[in-house]
Amino acid sequence: RCRLLCKPSALAQHMMRSLGQSAVLQGGRWLWPRWPQLQVLQQLLQPPEPEPAVARELLQLHDTGLVALDWLLGPQRARSGRGGGGPSSVLLLIPSAAGKVTGGLLQLGLRALEQGFIPVIFNRRGHNGCPLTTPRLQPFGDPGDLRETVTYLCCRHPAASLLAVSEGSGSGLLLAYLGESGSSSRLTAAACISPIFRGRDWFEAGMPWFYEWPLLLHLKRGLSRYMGALAEVVDVDRLLGSRSLRELEEALFCQTKSRPTSWEAYWERNEPLRDADEVAVPVLCLCSADDPVRGPPARSLPLELFRSSPYFFLLLTPRGGHCGFPRRGPGRCWGHEAVLEYFRAMAEFLQAEERRKGLPRPR
Repeated sequence: RCRLLCKPSALAQHMMRSLGQSAVLQGGRWLWPRWPQLQVLQQLLQPPEPEPAVARELLQLHDTGLVALDWLLGPQRARSGRGGGGPSSVLLLIPSAAGKVTGGLLQLGLRALEQGFIPVIFNRRGHNGCPLTTPRLQPFGDPGDLRETVTYLCCRHPAASLLAVSEGSGSGLLLAYLGESGSSSRLTAAACISPIFRGRDWFEAGMPWFYEWPLLLHLKRGLSRYMGALAEVVDVDRLLGSRSLRELEEALFCQTKSRPTSWEAYWERNEPLRDADEVAVPVLCLCSADDPVRGPPARSLPLELFRSSPYFFLLLTPRGGHCGFPRRGPGRCWGHEAVLEYFRAMAEFLQAEERRKGLPRPR
């Protein structure tokens, strides 16, 4: 019962044929198909089994800030060679804007590892234990740190293609990067699982309390480690007293001591789709109509973008919650299988195009 909404093209026909012939879209029955809130809680609280071994690497940026790259090494103890090697595809995993690495994202990384990918998780400044060495965090749609990370990954694995998957509100960062970079993104393909397309509308509308409050507490707990450094640039009392994600975002990035700005001006620079017309790589957006976090499809899905752009593909399912998409069996998510099937179909299509045109493979 999934629908693929996109502009007609040879690539779209190939994707429809590949996904239609695959068994991954047969989600099967689930105990609570009409309770998307439970699907959200399941993917947030249920850790993968077994827990993957991770090798962390800190990448210093041009302003001496740090981001953390967690290379997934599988369920066994960490090996000495981080990230693997060879011509396999590097899969960059981008968590939500809150920085929470969910069990679902780890499960996707493990499934990718089993299929020969080299999965690595991108952790923003100050998130998930990454040290904050500058009094600056990453705004919602500022792709500067991600751009430097992509450059590093391409240098580290020059023979591998680079793919990216984002989860939830983390898609704002990936979409902003693809729009600003255009044909220079260095990515072969990208996928967004339950993306947030309109950042300002999402913050202003708010979310169900059982989802927003845990994220708010998660962010405050992480930021509390750096209150000494952040006190130079933000009002700490206002920050810790925030009662919603919008208030926290304003305290961090709008009501600063050095360069205050308005809420409107902030979103002019950070809306995920501000440069959507410049995107030049295929992007699969996997969305559910009953997503309680993104909001109703009529106001939260940019349907016209998928009809007009040859690079955006919307796989819309009636049920699946937010980043849930469960199927029968523990820890199973047909959304992950659909994303990996999409990457396989993309590689197959690009190889066929290279053979047809007689183009040499890029070095």
